[in-house]
Amino acid sequence: MSWTYEDFKKAILDLTGIDLSSYKEKQMKRRIDSLISRSGYDGYQTYYRALVEDKEKLERFLNYITINVSEFFRNPGQWTILEKEILPDLLKKHGNLKIWSAACSSGEEPYSLVMLLTKFLPLERIRILATDIDREALDKARKGIYDARSLQSIPQELVHRYFKPFNGFFAIDPQIKACVEFRRHDLLNDPFPGNCHLILCRNVMIYFTEEAKVKIYKKLHEALYPDGVLFVGSTEQIIIPHRYGFQPLKPFFYKKM
Repeated sequence: MSWTYEDFKKAILDLTGIDLSSYKEKQMKRRIDSLISRSGYDGYQTYYRALVEDKEKLERFLNYITINVSEFFRNPGQWTILEKEILPDLLKKHGNLKIWSAACSSGEEPYSLVMLLTKFLPLERIRILATDIDREALDKARKGIYDARSLQSIPQELVHRYFKPFNGFFAIDPQIKACVEFRRHDLLNDPFPGNCHLILCRNVMIYFTEEAKVKIYKKLHEALYPDGVLFVGSTEQIIIPHRYGFQPLKPFFYKKM
């Protein structure tokens, strides 16, 4: 009897600890079905056997299902609010900030934040934890080399100051790279860091089920310092934020109550 998608999800959970049921099913199933077909397998069971037998195929599968779309200063208007209103208030209250960029993809977001923070702090006082589940994305983030398209929303003075041309690409300044610590982290299963003054968790919640979102929002609340701020993506406004212990500050910014 051939496997169903449910059989495949259970097998992947046992093999990797990743629960595909926490992702929106239609979207995830469509991505996986397309991958299986393109890879030349006739169904879930034969593809699963290939993943078990070949670690490189398994790693490619895991990288594929963790959707990575990022750019520097994505949604610039929100970064303006962060610069003009959120950061000045946090710095006034706390001085040095503990900041976590969750689901950071290939590093554009935490590096954007470092560049923004240089307007307020010397580089030696800027430290950001950046995490993602995708090892390939983290490897790219650590290298810090990007194409011109990724730089489109960066103010030109920051491009000139912090990037150098490199074999047709752009390499970010090593001093900016040194401010960010990259780690692998699973939002659904791993412990969260604590006492963060600012958490960026943007453009990832849209892929999760409602049940998974509830779990993650509660953990994000616990991870924040009192009066800490959560910065979410442009399609991810939190419905009834008070039920998670958040108070709206500005669109896409929420303070821990």
